[in-house]
Amino acid sequence: MLPVTTSRRRFISVSGLMIFFFTLADGLLSYIIPVRITLLGFSATKMGLIIASSSVFGAIFDFVLARLIKNTNYRRFFLIAYILCLIFSLIVYSSSTLPLFLLSMAIWGLYSDLHTYAVFDFVGRSSLPKEHCKNFGILGIFKSLGYLIAPIIGGLIVADLAAFFPFSLSLSFTLIAIFFCLILISLSPRHPVIYPGRYRFHFLSELQLLKNIGTILFPVLIFTSTIYIFDAVFWTIGPVFSEKFTDFPDFGGFFMAAYTLPVLIVNWFVGPITGRFGKKKTAYISFLLSSLFLLPVSFVHQPLLIIILVFLSSTIGSVAWPAINGAYADYISESGRYSKEIESLLDLSCNLGYIIGPVFGGIVADVIGIQNVFSALTVLNIFVVIFLLFVTPKHITVKIKS
Repeated sequence: MLPVTTSRRRFISVSGLMIFFFTLADGLLSYIIPVRITLLGFSATKMGLIIASSSVFGAIFDFVLARLIKNTNYRRFFLIAYILCLIFSLIVYSSSTLPLFLLSMAIWGLYSDLHTYAVFDFVGRSSLPKEHCKNFGILGIFKSLGYLIAPIIGGLIVADLAAFFPFSLSLSFTLIAIFFCLILISLSPRHPVIYPGRYRFHFLSELQLLKNIGTILFPVLIFTSTIYIFDAVFWTIGPVFSEKFTDFPDFGGFFMAAYTLPVLIVNWFVGPITGRFGKKKTAYISFLLSSLFLLPVSFVHQPLLIIILVFLSSTIGSVAWPAINGAYADYISESGRYSKEIESLLDLSCNLGYIIGPVFGGIVADVIGIQNVFSALTVLNIFVVIFLLFVTPKHITVKIKS
């Protein structure tokens, strides 16, 4: 923990710029990859399965990393993740066959896992527990700014996907992220914090521990998978949705911008909201209301009105992300000896969402039409959130009996 408030603020600022350029690179790749795959002749279902495979690999890496990593170290994880992102850009550009795409998806899954570990470890080490939600909100602003600008750029250059230029942009943004990562490393304390009382378990004991913690965190893990299914569908289907509106130039870019823009505004107000209503309840209700606003999308045929509905939905739903992440940071901070297991389960639930989301979106798009994907998704969200409102305890404490 950094003892000086100004030092913590400097850390957050540098890490925010680093995350901004990384998400700009990753967001650009996320936008152009579905379009590139479909342009190569793959169906929406196959495209969804290919993209979902990145999270299948990610889930495997979750399990392996939890066994191999003794102590989380955000400095090392950030740097490795960004180097892998460079490699990923080059391989995706060279891919035209299923094996190469699967190789690139494996790298995508690995660096996404490492980045998730790094962010949670960074917030846990560099801020006080009462600042967790606020700092996730601040970092979320930088992240969302990257994911806001990326699809706009992608929409402008989507016609040049056969050229190297879109991928060279991604490489450039990643190199800038590495530059800020090196600055962050230079500012970091040299001696990593090791949580006291952390034990090494045998394979079966570790599985039992993950099962016990997963049972305690079951409601929030289910919610996490649900919001990541939602996010995955948007990023998988959104870029190719523009094909439906040929008379609206760059619809896909504006559609995705309407989805990502609200976080830049909403995250400033998350702290006071969660302080009054609680992190879990705030996340659940905001996501439920968000789904209700998105429900009419299937019945609207004016592209501008669709963009407005997406913007309103995302404005309300943007509260859910930092709110639930703040809850996880609390669990990690309060139960330091189980931090690695909590992070593993969190990332596993994220990967599960990113496995189901692209497959769900691709199949529904092929069966009942791409525009109906979003309403089908919102019906699922509403049922899940109502269920969780009834079964989630008011207070969750990660405490394992010896």
